[in-house]
Amino acid sequence: MALWKPAATVAAVIEREGRFLLVEEVSDGRRVLNQPAGHLDPDESLVQACVRETLEESAHLFAPTCLVGIYRWIYAPANATFLRFAFAGELRGFDASRKLDAEIVATHWLSREDLAARADMHRSPLVMRCVDDYLAGRRFPLDVFSAEFA
Repeated sequence: MALWKPAATVAAVIEREGRFLLVEEVSDGRRVLNQPAGHLDPDESLVQACVRETLEESAHLFAPTCLVGIYRWIYAPANATFLRFAFAGELRGFDASRKLDAEIVATHWLSREDLAARADMHRSPLVMRCVDDYLAGRRFPLDVFSAEFA
């Protein structure tokens, strides 16, 4: 029997003046919206992965300060399960000269209403869920993780 392994992913929920940072990217041949997000790499913590993915996908320097939530999403077409760790935090800068990951088309600052109006473009149902949980005040301290995972 094969060992089942969900993919561990991270996402940054970044809000500025009522707007959220989203990336427009190409996935499965279509343009989609997502938080800056990606997979956990070997030998990095979840927080380090979120910082790295945000920089690679948006050129923003991000400092996670809390966990918004942990989510499971099953992507049926690929028979894949994702465990998403969504973080909120502070922007610490922007590197305008940085080249973004190849699949990134653009970055956008969208209000919750603008994001909801583009629901057909969401990469997964977790895009809206993470924003709504953030707006509902869901915040968990980073010390919820043991040191090697934070």
